[in-house]
Amino acid sequence: MAKVLLVIASKNFRDEEYARPKEILESEGVEVKTASSRLGAIRGKLGMEATADLLLSQVNIDDFDGIVFIGGPGAVEYFESETALNLVRQVYAKKKIVAAICIAPSILANAGILKGKNATAFPSEIDNLKNKGANYTAESVTVDGNIITANGPEAAEEFGKKIAEGLVV
Repeated sequence: MAKVLLVIASKNFRDEEYARPKEILESEGVEVKTASSRLGAIRGKLGMEATADLLLSQVNIDDFDGIVFIGGPGAVEYFESETALNLVRQVYAKKKIVAAICIAPSILANAGILKGKNATAFPSEIDNLKNKGANYTAESVTVDGNIITANGPEAAEEFGKKIAEGLVV
């Protein structure tokens, strides 16, 4: 069974960007764990409550087939986080799924893995992606090898499906 890690901010993650992909992955038989910079109950921007099972700093990426960074205004806490950036680099180096939605693709860009890759993100992040060498696509969801990016809440369902496809292949 595939196992994936969803990473949410310690506050103000985007509810549907977490809930919809999680629901889709679980319906496909994927085991889903949630990590954050703090444990326990975490409230999303729209009031949803999620539970962080793991601290991001304690994640062993060998336990997972992929990592997914959820967007929302709180995701900026990971933009310069060495813990988050190093996890992205490790997962990418092991050719596992690396995914991010909304503003979170900037985490992938800041980790240096989008150079020369096709990617999309929330409009506020376009310049950062381009400055870090990504080919910005303006698509709702972009898949480039093992990297999956999406541009926001409206893309949450397609994003979840593309992650599931990538894990099941």
